[in-house]
Amino acid sequence: MVLGLNLSFAVKRWMKPAQLASMCKNDFGVDHVQFTWDLIDPWWPEELRDAMAADYKCAFEKEGVKIDATFGGLASYSFAHFLAPAKEQREAAFIFFKRAVDLTLAMGAKILGSPVGGMNYDDARDADKREQLYQEMLEYLRKLAAYGKEKGLEEIHIEATPLITEFPHSPSVCRKMMEDLDGSEIPIKLLIDWGHALYKPLLKEEADIELWFRECAPYIGSIHLQQTDGEWDRHWDFTKEGIVTPELIKRATKNVGLDNIPQYLEVVTIFEDDDDAVYDSMKKTMDYLHKELD
Repeated sequence: MVLGLNLSFAVKRWMKPAQLASMCKNDFGVDHVQFTWDLIDPWWPEELRDAMAADYKCAFEKEGVKIDATFGGLASYSFAHFLAPAKEQREAAFIFFKRAVDLTLAMGAKILGSPVGGMNYDDARDADKREQLYQEMLEYLRKLAAYGKEKGLEEIHIEATPLITEFPHSPSVCRKMMEDLDGSEIPIKLLIDWGHALYKPLLKEEADIELWFRECAPYIGSIHLQQTDGEWDRHWDFTKEGIVTPELIKRATKNVGLDNIPQYLEVVTIFEDDDDAVYDSMKKTMDYLHKELD
C-alpha cells in the first residue's frame, strides 16, 4: 500500500518548510504528503500566499517528497461552505474553493481534497430543504471541477463524514453522490477516513470499514488513516490502543483492490500537547506503520 502523511500534526508546531520537509523524509520515511490549509489559508493575499506555497514546494522537492494534494484541514472544516443556510455564504465558499485550487497548483499538487460543508439543524431534517441544498452543492462542485480543469487541477476528493448534516455521510450516500457527479469536467472522487467510517454512535451497523470500502471502492481516490476507538473521531497516532490494526488495514485494502490508493496518516493533537511528545509519538507511529504495512 502507499503510506503517506497528512501534515496536520505540524500545525502550530513545525511551520518552517525546510525543517518540515526534512522531518517527513528523514525522520518519518514518507515520499508522499497531503498539505493542509491549516498551514496556508487559501484566503490569504495571493502574492503572499503563493510565495509561501513556493517555499513549501521547493523544500519538499529538494527532499524528494511529493506533495500529492492539499486538504481542507481543521479551520476550514468549521465553516458551512456549500451547505450553508445563506446563499451569500455558499457563494463565498465557491470563491474560497477556487482560491484553494489556485493554492494547490501553486504548490505543485494536482489534487484538492475537502469536506463540502454542513447544514443548519432544521435544514438537515427538512426533506425538501435537504434535497435543495444537496442539488445546489452538486452544482457548485461541477462548477469547481470546471474551474479546476481550466487551471490544471486533475482531481477533487470529497471527504465523507458520519454526520447527517453533511454530505456524504454513509456508504450508500457516497455512491449516490459519486453517481450524481459523473461526467464532471475533472474526476470527483471520495476521500474515506478510517475514524469517520468506524464512528459507531452515529453509523451503528454501518461503522464497518470493509463495508465502506466494498460499497465505495470504485470511487475512492484517497484515504485518511488514524487510530480510533470507534466512540469518537479520535485522529490518534498508533501509540494509542484502538480498533485499527495492521491486519485490518491490509485485509480491508487488499480485498477491494485499493493497494495503490494513498493512505495518509492524519493525526490531530490538542494544541497543548508537548511538542517533543508529539514528535516522539509520530516517530514511533511511522516506524510502526512502515514495519507493519510496507
